[in-house]
Amino acid sequence: MSTASSIANRRLLSIHNHTTLLPEKIDGLVLILPRGDQVFANVTTNASGTLTQLRLNKTYILNYRIDPNVSLSLELSAIGTRYEGVAEHIPKANLFELFTPVEHGIPKDITIADTWAAIYALFTLYHTLEHIPVRFVSVPNTEELTHYLSISGLGRLAHSKKKVEDTENVIFLSRAAFWQGAGTTGYHTQAWLLTPMPTFPSIPSFTRSDMVITSHPLRPPRPRPGEVLYRRYCAAVGKSLEFVAFDLEGDPKRDGGLSQHMAAFHKWHNDERVNSAWGERGSLETHRDYIKDLLADPGVLPIMMRWNGELMGYVEIVWAKENHVAQYYPSDCVVGDWERGLHVLVGEEKFLGGSELWLRSLVHYVFLADSRTNRVVGEPKQANTTILKAAQSAGFHSHAVGAFRATWA
Repeated sequence: MSTASSIANRRLLSIHNHTTLLPEKIDGLVLILPRGDQVFANVTTNASGTLTQLRLNKTYILNYRIDPNVSLSLELSAIGTRYEGVAEHIPKANLFELFTPVEHGIPKDITIADTWAAIYALFTLYHTLEHIPVRFVSVPNTEELTHYLSISGLGRLAHSKKKVEDTENVIFLSRAAFWQGAGTTGYHTQAWLLTPMPTFPSIPSFTRSDMVITSHPLRPPRPRPGEVLYRRYCAAVGKSLEFVAFDLEGDPKRDGGLSQHMAAFHKWHNDERVNSAWGERGSLETHRDYIKDLLADPGVLPIMMRWNGELMGYVEIVWAKENHVAQYYPSDCVVGDWERGLHVLVGEEKFLGGSELWLRSLVHYVFLADSRTNRVVGEPKQANTTILKAAQSAGFHSHAVGAFRATWA
């Protein structure tokens, strides 16, 4: 349970992070987009000052300059009052001026896909900023891009009753909206979900099993075996993380009758470290039957995790309402129709460090997969301090201790 002092400390830390000095030099690879395109940053200096050029593979897509003389904060309730512009607790950031690349002396339009990639790069480079104030300068399709940012929720126009000149045509880009997938599905195919699907309709359904009897919404069909569901480049380690739908059969020519997923799953569960947490040691046939049962259950999605294409872990993503975890919810929590749970394991010992990276990404995937999901639950053993620390680092908090230890995001 959070105390008033701990909340205050987190707030002060947040303010400190928002006022931390920005990087002085930016050059080289910034990130790799989910479909493999690379974004680079190059800093140039001329008579007009310092300009940073963003390049997608070999093509320059956007230039930006940080105005050291204009510092803005996203004020909301204070607008139009005597407190506007004087509140010191609201984080500020210098204005980013965005320019279009020039080709043969003619400014080019910036596509929506390239705009999103550039915003991804900005939030990667300036990772302490919750909001980035930007203004398009000499961009031919400024109206189109402003409309895109506003209607998608990725940005919001600045409002001020006092500093009208400074805030004119300024848009505050939102980190929270960006990671919620704003401006992705329906606009371009650059984002983390490789096959984004429309929101599945809410239709009544029912589950009756040995452990659960409950009504709930009908769940969408599961993805194809081996389908890559999510890919994200983690700049902290310079690697790409993938979540792949479990493939029970694999490719007969490549795998020789035993899929790579099944071979890894069997190997991991017969390792003492994994077995001590999961208790599923057994024969290959036992493990095949285990996966077959999961694949027959619409309430469970088994997936494999990969770092740069190498298998490293296994996850079961469940719909909480038709899972046994729902019976252990504390009395002050109501199980929502779209809540999901996670059962996770790292199979390869060399990937045991940095668990918060893939755990954060798992939560990210779950929230993106269905925008109606507003909570994620896990029930690790209380003695498993490693995963508990990773969960806390990934944004979970401990809510109750009982038959299960529940962590929530």
